[in-house]
Amino acid sequence: MIFLIGPSGSGKDSLIDASRERLAAAGVEIARRVITRSAEAKGEAAHGVTPEQFETLRAQGAFAMHWRANGLDYGIAQQVDEWMAAGRAVLVNGSRAYLAEARQRYPDLLAVLVEVRPEVLRQRLLARGRENAEEIEQRLARSARLQAPPDPSVHVLDNSTTLEAAVAALFGLLRDEGVLPPE
Repeated sequence: MIFLIGPSGSGKDSLIDASRERLAAAGVEIARRVITRSAEAKGEAAHGVTPEQFETLRAQGAFAMHWRANGLDYGIAQQVDEWMAAGRAVLVNGSRAYLAEARQRYPDLLAVLVEVRPEVLRQRLLARGRENAEEIEQRLARSARLQAPPDPSVHVLDNSTTLEAAVAALFGLLRDEGVLPPE
């Protein structure tokens, strides 16, 4: 389990999208999140559901993991467990606040924190046009609250510069950690 975390706007979705073909070619599955946000909303290719639909899915045990962040509910389908049981690596767009729980469920989880300089984060949140000014400030405040002292078990990936540099760093990390074979 590769658990990709970082503040909203740090570029996790862009990093996943830019890496998707190479990850698939290497046998890495990418989990599609279920989110209580409209499927037409800008951003990741998530499965948008109503809060009521999400609660029904949660109650039915459809999720391997689920959490709430930024006023939305997020779920990862049980399918990830099937992929992992079949020996496949799985990349999940996760949550910093949920990391401890994810580690309890998946002790060998590889946590990768996508970081971005605060001024870059603000620019990206404004540019994507998904939130209003108040919501952006709330996301920035949450990001600051979740800024933790360095944890040696969390691998940091800087995405403050180019997407290409971040993709190269991700693949280097996955090779170093034995998720992908050496080049």
